[in-house]
Amino acid sequence: MFKGSYVALVTPFKKGKIDDETFRKLIEFHIEQGTEGLVPCGCTGEAATLDTEEQKRLIELAVETCSGRIPVVAGTGSNSTKEAIDLTVFAARAGCDGALIITPYYNKPTPEGQYRHYAEIASKADIPIMLYNVPGRTGISMLPSTIARLSKVDNIVAIKEAAGSVQQVVDILSLCDITVLSGDDSMTLPFMCVGAKGVVSVAANIIPAKIRELVQTFANGDIEASRKIHYEIVYLCEAMFIETNPIPVKTALSMMGMVDGEFRMPLCEMMSGNKAKLEEMIRKHGLI
Repeated sequence: MFKGSYVALVTPFKKGKIDDETFRKLIEFHIEQGTEGLVPCGCTGEAATLDTEEQKRLIELAVETCSGRIPVVAGTGSNSTKEAIDLTVFAARAGCDGALIITPYYNKPTPEGQYRHYAEIASKADIPIMLYNVPGRTGISMLPSTIARLSKVDNIVAIKEAAGSVQQVVDILSLCDITVLSGDDSMTLPFMCVGAKGVVSVAANIIPAKIRELVQTFANGDIEASRKIHYEIVYLCEAMFIETNPIPVKTALSMMGMVDGEFRMPLCEMMSGNKAKLEEMIRKHGLI
């Protein structure tokens, strides 16, 4: 169901509050640039610092602004199954096309606990679900066998795979036919080479057309063109993680004049040396 270039959208703030106007402008920018799907309220959207009402407001804004032009897959995960159910049910009722649900963090459930968490959410929310495996954030990785088991649940249809391992993708797809999307920009091409169908991208916040082109050229069979784009942007993609995401990408957007660059604590502005390296990189790519 899900394929192509999805953007893990930042959340713009102004004086501590969500900046609705800028959020809408960012969505319009992505639609104009050919981004194929929108993922608000994920890690890149600083979801961990949003209260429930703010998260629901962003979901509503995204659905309203997109107005069916591109899919909205809302981040609705939590380490509390009850809270994740509430947010996922809300996303379904708000008209989202899917829900991105992160593996429970901090409490680090066993594979059986992970299965029960996702299966319970899926049973309560009538919406396509994209699993999200990101051990660097959660402290635990999903086993391919657990993913394969979950793929048998009717509305669990995809996974955003961000363990950084080609072998993990191979093992998943050898066990089931769930749709895999890369959760790491620099791994998009390697993952697609073994069967992934696209990416949920951080870098697409600043280079949406280029990320879409990388994915589409590969999907169209022009592997050499896709490889060329990969080498053109891979170090820019890596620069988005010179500090904790979304600090670099939001700083880059601020340099580009697209957001104010305000963060929610405990995130804060970049260290000066890293900021200078980031500015040099985005200037090199003609973004400012």
